Amino acid sequence: MKRKYRKNLRNSKTRIKRRLRNRGWCEQAEPMFKASNIHYESAERGRGVNCGGIGAIHLMVKRLGLVEELDETVQLLKRHLPYHESDHVLNIAYNALLGGLRLEDIELRRNDEVFLNALGAQRIPDPTTSGDFTRRFDEISIEALMEGINRVRQRVWKKQAKGFMEEAFIDIDGTIAQTNGKCKGGMGISYKGIWGYGPLIVSLANTKEVLYMVNRPGNVSSHEGSVKWIDRAVQLVGPYAGRICLRGDTDFSLTENFDRWDEQGIRIIFGMDARANLVELAEGLRARDWSELERVPSYEIATEPRAKAPRVKEGIVRQKGFKNKVLEAESVAEFDYRPKKCKKTYRMVVVRKNISVQKGEAVLFDEIRYFFYITNRRELTQEEVVGLANQRCDQENVIEQLKNGVNAMRMPVDELMSNWAYMVMTALAWNLKAWYGLLMPNRKRGLEIVRMEFRRFLHAIVLLPAQIIRTGRRIVYRLLSWNESMGDFFRTWERLRSMSPG
Repeated sequence: MKRKYRKNLRNSKTRIKRRLRNRGWCEQAEPMFKASNIHYESAERGRGVNCGGIGAIHLMVKRLGLVEELDETVQLLKRHLPYHESDHVLNIAYNALLGGLRLEDIELRRNDEVFLNALGAQRIPDPTTSGDFTRRFDEISIEALMEGINRVRQRVWKKQAKGFMEEAFIDIDGTIAQTNGKCKGGMGISYKGIWGYGPLIVSLANTKEVLYMVNRPGNVSSHEGSVKWIDRAVQLVGPYAGRICLRGDTDFSLTENFDRWDEQGIRIIFGMDARANLVELAEGLRARDWSELERVPSYEIATEPRAKAPRVKEGIVRQKGFKNKVLEAESVAEFDYRPKKCKKTYRMVVVRKNISVQKGEAVLFDEIRYFFYITNRRELTQEEVVGLANQRCDQENVIEQLKNGVNAMRMPVDELMSNWAYMVMTALAWNLKAWYGLLMPNRKRGLEIVRMEFRRFLHAIVLLPAQIIRTGRRIVYRLLSWNESMGDFFRTWERLRSMSPG
């Protein structure tokens, strides 16, 4: 980092620390917010934006060769008057990256002269043009779009340190994307009675990246058509991972594929429905086959353990005399099991939960529930198998960020294919966040960015007030504020500048 930048950041940090240092305050006669004589003026020459971080993101996009990859892979326009395919894709992705909720939010940036100058653009597509672009896609072109993005993703992985992905965890799940529209083509009604679509999400747990998104009618089963995309994800990740482990809930226990995956050296951990035959096998185990399930804490306490807060909700449930289910104990065991569609025998780990059913202070009866996990991983302890299976639930957080972080599942256009294209382009904003974190020189901070919620990333890295200055061949972003991410921001920018294009 340049000495000038280091000095400016150090001075900014010193000033704010001095301002926020602990003091022996005396009684204050006035509230802390004292400003009253506030005036606004319109600047004649100075021009700024509230999203100074977009320049670093766009520089990363250029250095990784994403623009060229999109133009080469997605060929939907016979003539470029004036936009290329990459302009449309990045316009939608950047709208999400800047906190836009819907296509109409593009209009705000389109009429911002300084924003256009910041990206070196004469103009950008308006919301209607962007919506029309999504309608040009069919299934083949959407798959081409995802594969083009994935080729750029692999370039990011190539730049990682050795041992970056010793074991890749590929998580698979389906979700429901509700829509209130009455004319949305391809929608259906889900088993929950919700109208909308049923997207399939295949993600990489190591980096929170979305590898594939597939839009489907809302009435399809979660696992329908998933094998094709699981195999593609394995092929995508395989060259960069020491080992691959597939994880999914009970809907994705596609037993007809287990032998094939096992022969390929792929590890699997899937939930299994507690069917009568499995429950019978679990109940037939001897008492000595069971052991107490000791769950590994999610983190280590660095100081001293704090007293737990009183369970207010629990108290109200008991006071009102509602029926309540309380977990009393958990135990774990295992047995060998061969599904009907398999020729090989697999390891079945079973968790037995003793649940006390209560009403008020009275205990009604005890309920025993079984949870089954099938795996080909013999080297793990029973507790480790259960832990890895439960960690797949973190994918729900990724899906939540896709829904309410980048708003990829708002389904703003009129039919299944166009909404699928919109999902993929908007989810690119989430992947750009992950790539930025993976390319940060500060490895620890980079992993924090990867795990960070999208809204927090937005305020830490993207929404930075900046003055935009065009000088000859340069576009200068002069940042006007400071936060704790500024040091890493400048170091990452310098690394991106030093990268060779493509």
